[in-house]
Amino acid sequence: MTATAQIKMTLPAEREVQAAVQGQRALAAYLATRFETQHIQIFDDKNQAHQVELPTSALRLLVDILAELAGGNAVKVVPVHAELTTQEAADLLNVSRPHLVKLLEDGVLPFHRTGKHRRVRFADLMQFKDARDHASEQAMAELTRQSRELGMGYE
Repeated sequence: MTATAQIKMTLPAEREVQAAVQGQRALAAYLATRFETQHIQIFDDKNQAHQVELPTSALRLLVDILAELAGGNAVKVVPVHAELTTQEAADLLNVSRPHLVKLLEDGVLPFHRTGKHRRVRFADLMQFKDARDHASEQAMAELTRQSRELGMGYE
């Protein structure tokens, strides 16, 4: 996996949360633009302004990141083509590593080997997670329907 994804995650401090709230509000106004790029200014430690050109898609991602930080969440950016270790993949699915390895060995989730180590593509993992989440939502909807049919008081 990339070095970016291996950085230790920490929750944002209160001052960072407040800055994220303000930054998100300020930048969100520029997302409706039809321009492919945006120019923003960054100030260095000598308070000198430097203009930076960003793709509008990167600005959208930055606003999403700021929204998460504003909510007090830690954020990690992972490239879609990234490959994860079994522990990293298990952590993202919130399952144990042995359970993830069983999913891999049973062919439920694709993987390949790098030497003796298993690697899972991030895109494959997210596709699996989306399918799992969708199946879970459908099962909950069916349970709700059945409980209403049986008059179990879950109205």
